Amino acid sequence: MDELLVERILRAVECVPPGSVVTYGEVAELVGTSARHVGNVMARFGHDVPWWRVTRADGRLADHVLDEARARWRAEGVPLAADGTGCELRRCRANLVELGRRYARRSADLPGD
Repeated sequence: MDELLVERILRAVECVPPGSVVTYGEVAELVGTSARHVGNVMARFGHDVPWWRVTRADGRLADHVLDEARARWRAEGVPLAADGTGCELRRCRANLVELGRRYARRSADLPGD
C-alpha cells in the first residue's frame, strides 16, 4: 500500500473534530482516493487515530468495533441511532469545508500537496 496515501488518510482522520463524524467516502474525496481504500487503511493502520469518527455512509461501523465506538461517541456527545447500530450522521457530520481547511494545513508538508 502506498505509504503517502496511508499518511494522507490518517492525517485527514486526525482533523475530524471531537463530536463530529465523516464517512469513508468523504475522507476519500478529501485525499483523492476511494472509500474502499480509506476503509482498508483504517482497518490496517487506524488504531492510533480517532477511527470512530469515520463511518459508512449510513453512520454505521462494523459490528466488532461498535461497542467501543458507541462508548466514544457518547463521551463526545455524538447522537446515536435509535436502533443502536451507529450514529445519527445527519446530526453530527463534520463541517466538510472546515475539515478541508484543517487537512490542507495538516498535510502541507506532504509531497504533492
